[in-house]
Amino acid sequence: MRQIVFSLLTVIVFSGCYKQERNCINFHTGTFEFETFLNGELVKTTFVRNDSIEIDYFQGKSDTSSVRWINECEYIVQKLHPTNMAEEKAIHMKILTTNKDTYTFEYALVGASNKQRGTAKKIK
Repeated sequence: MRQIVFSLLTVIVFSGCYKQERNCINFHTGTFEFETFLNGELVKTTFVRNDSIEIDYFQGKSDTSSVRWINECEYIVQKLHPTNMAEEKAIHMKILTTNKDTYTFEYALVGASNKQRGTAKKIK
């Protein structure tokens, strides 16, 4: 019984000390891919980001957005040429973890509490 308690405490202590990698600066610029399910179908978006502009390529169309960095790991994206009211709303992006060429992020409309998660891969 003592061995089980000791093992559990050891796991809790060491898992509490684990810190996820967050080298967000490496993902401020570059070309990225993001895949998600849309209406039951897997779709891919490619986007190119420099420090202040992001160009999205989706289903043969491109769209440009401004990028405003809040800190190293959070930024606001807003379409420069929205075509409807929904596109006028800015999106808050937060990089949660990074790896060699991928990052996991959460995003939501600015002020909204309903957040979603995704993973983007840096391809250039």
